[in-house]
Amino acid sequence: MLVEAHDDRIVKPEIFVRQLEEQDLPEADRIMRLAFGTFIGLPDPMTFMGDAQYVRTRWKANPTAAFAAEYDGEVVGSNFATNWGSVGFFGPLTVRPDRWDRGVGKWLMKPVDECFNKWGTRHAGLFTFAHSQKHVGLYQKFGFWPRFLTAIMSKPAGRATTDSHWTRFSELSTSERKTAEHDCLKLTEEIYEGLNQGDEIRAVNEQKLGDTVLLWEDSKLIGLAVCHMGADTEAGSDVCYIKFGAVLPGPGAGKNFDRLLDTCGELASAQDVGRIVAGVNTARLGAYQQMIARGFRTDMQGVAMHRPNEPGYNRPDIYLIDDWR
Repeated sequence: MLVEAHDDRIVKPEIFVRQLEEQDLPEADRIMRLAFGTFIGLPDPMTFMGDAQYVRTRWKANPTAAFAAEYDGEVVGSNFATNWGSVGFFGPLTVRPDRWDRGVGKWLMKPVDECFNKWGTRHAGLFTFAHSQKHVGLYQKFGFWPRFLTAIMSKPAGRATTDSHWTRFSELSTSERKTAEHDCLKLTEEIYEGLNQGDEIRAVNEQKLGDTVLLWEDSKLIGLAVCHMGADTEAGSDVCYIKFGAVLPGPGAGKNFDRLLDTCGELASAQDVGRIVAGVNTARLGAYQQMIARGFRTDMQGVAMHRPNEPGYNRPDIYLIDDWR
């Protein structure tokens, strides 16, 4: 039974779930690395992700959608919800290993569900370990069902140049940025009604995590890619991580996807970054095959779980990069 405390914390005997606070971030980050590093069997679990960062960047993007679990006054886990308009996902959800299998993960799901309800999320999801029935089973209890694999792929950046017309969001004026955000929304809504990358674009710009590539044909936006680059971002040192990338669907989408990948390569080259990392759901068969043809290789893969159990924007003709980690 759920009990609401007077201080608005979610309560189970000995467990409290509340909003994650800035003072909690070092411990939440430590637990995230320890939990994942322990689960995948690293000799030193704390080396997980190197100098890449998820906890602080996601907290800063939206502190009201970041949550901590306390046990006897200590933070023992955290979870983060992400708002992409009509689409939402959560994670990383991590629990300190000595508190595994004691229900902490279930309690960290409650406020995420509340976020999705408040935002009016129509399609929710997550990325998890495809081989772990423990993880898949937990999320099934909350109505999420496993669908296609998501491949986390990478390739050397090389020295790339392109003749395509593209701009950086960071170099636009304030008024131009507002127009660009509107153009990005028009593009993503052609893929899935209500899909909105505004929060991601602003987070990258305001936190100086990288840049957003805008690909144009004449004066029409035909592609965008939200890229993290370097230490203390979701990329890590010497990496350009395409957190989200998409081109306008329809005739020419495959060709434009190639052009978008070229512009990301040129961005990486300009920043002297050595590797490009991107995730793609294998249900987007055209994009997946095209990335393989361009030299991307899978470093790891997980499964995307959806609620409701339907494709969302994961269709063979959609050329889109993301991974919901």
